[in-house]
Amino acid sequence: MSDSDVQGPDVADPEHHPATAVLLLSQHVQVGGALDLFTADAGGLGYLLKDRIIEIDDFLASIRRIAAGGSVLDPIVIRALVERRAPASALAALSERERDVLGLMAQGLSNTAIAARLVVGLRTVETHVASVFTRLGLLPTPDEHRRVRAVVTYLNGGD
Repeated sequence: MSDSDVQGPDVADPEHHPATAVLLLSQHVQVGGALDLFTADAGGLGYLLKDRIIEIDDFLASIRRIAAGGSVLDPIVIRALVERRAPASALAALSERERDVLGLMAQGLSNTAIAARLVVGLRTVETHVASVFTRLGLLPTPDEHRRVRAVVTYLNGGD
């Protein structure tokens, strides 16, 4: 059965199912579908490629992250989205390190994992994340996840 063969209600629609976490498992990268999925103002979203799921522990960690309201994107999906994105506009205001942090956020990494990857302290990452939110004009609201909005901005090339 292909991804397009699935029938039934659109559980990825946050208007009708706001508390539903969604993990899209696909054989192929569908850039439009990925953008549609991640432009919804909802947490708990993931897009993984079936043939790249090798370690069961990593897969289960991804499911737990999504269930907790986080995001998970396969690096190949990220690459496809980045290649498609328009020239940076809002992203131009970010420092190189802030863009590095935002890129790792787009991979679904937590602040702790970003700190380990960049070999910096957790507080440093938290400062960079706060700066990304500020520079992108993402104010805290009860209805939006700023981290998801920042990643969507990154994937859309700053638009």
